[in-house]
Amino acid sequence: MRLSHAFIPTLKETPAEAQIASHRLMLRAGLVRQTSAGIYAWLPLGLRVLRNIERIVRAEQDAAGAQEILMPTIQPAELWKESGRYEDYGKEMLRIRDRHDRDMLYGPTNEEMVTDLFRQSIRSYKELPQILYHIQWKFRDEVRPRFGVMRGREFLMKDAYSFDIDHAGAVNSYRKMMLAYMRTFQRMGLKAIPMEADTGPIGGDLSHEFIILAPTGESQVYYDAAFEEIDYLSGDSFSHEKPEDLARFFEVMTGHYAATDEKHDAARWDQVAANRKREGRGIEVGHIFYFGTKYTKSMGAVVAGPDGKPLHPEMGSYGVGVSRLVGAVIEASHDDNGIIWPDSIAPFKAAILNLKIGDAGCDALCERLYAAFGGNALYDDRADRAGAKFADADLMGHPWQVVVGPRGAAAGTVELKRRATGERVEVTPEEVLARIGA
Repeated sequence: MRLSHAFIPTLKETPAEAQIASHRLMLRAGLVRQTSAGIYAWLPLGLRVLRNIERIVRAEQDAAGAQEILMPTIQPAELWKESGRYEDYGKEMLRIRDRHDRDMLYGPTNEEMVTDLFRQSIRSYKELPQILYHIQWKFRDEVRPRFGVMRGREFLMKDAYSFDIDHAGAVNSYRKMMLAYMRTFQRMGLKAIPMEADTGPIGGDLSHEFIILAPTGESQVYYDAAFEEIDYLSGDSFSHEKPEDLARFFEVMTGHYAATDEKHDAARWDQVAANRKREGRGIEVGHIFYFGTKYTKSMGAVVAGPDGKPLHPEMGSYGVGVSRLVGAVIEASHDDNGIIWPDSIAPFKAAILNLKIGDAGCDALCERLYAAFGGNALYDDRADRAGAKFADADLMGHPWQVVVGPRGAAAGTVELKRRATGERVEVTPEEVLARIGA
């Protein structure tokens, strides 16, 4: 993408309504624009990040054996009346009526709808287990939406739902999704800590929330250093396919101390070795629940069991805030100059900065690099001063900056800057592509 023609409306001043770093930087870097309270339009730069996060989430769900579907945003109220949640959910649910005077709602979650799809389609225990997921926009009518996409009314979410024949199978699915989550966050360059959590209006008796560490996080967290030492992506660590591996993984995840300030137990914390104690601030980015037959019973979803008798499958649900993650990553990774994107989710791998538009050497070298990146670089071809280009590149947070000036172009070299560390080296164009992996 050429910056001279890109729809990336950066701002020099911080909007008055932006109270936290991620909100300020998302507005200033031209990622989003607010259209009404708690609702945002995603502009090209922000959408590329959103899609990159989706890609990682989707890949790890698929690897865990979950199957992608797509459920509608508008749901019939009858399904929620069957489960008993229609009146209980409260004013966060946006209730609407269609032209035929039928009660409808804009889905805040999908337990009822996926249970309805299941009961229409699955007849026998032999077809279990099933894990279904989708990535879909949700709406919850927050009374005071704030902090940009961190607590908006409309948000993009990955929600998955498991169906198993019995409690043991349901717990295995729960562990499988927990492992998928830890791998997802590690691929995004995030430190995530799973913590026991309340089940809230979803229901159930087993629940964990996933907290990523960020200096500006909303909660104080306490945890054992063991969580920082595990490589969840290593094939030698844990396997989705082996229940014994998942049991060992779950024991590790729940055997070491981790708690937010709301659930902090000072007595247990005192038992953690001093050199293993870690504290910080954290942001919730995911939540998983096991709730048994809560929905399959209330909605009459049954399958034929091994003895031929009908049984209600055991369920769990698993959510990741995809759009919330964009803000959470920025909270965890930024400085005074702007965003610092992890390589895996950055909108572009690099920004190419042409410091002298019109210079034959600079133009030719920049065009050569731009072509070699194959759409993975943002080319700043504006006729602006160098300072503005450096400032915008830092603000947008591209992992690498390739700086092309007349003197270097004449010598066949460029300056390569690593955004996260500020390190600068003079290299050849070939070395640029080798380092960045374009």
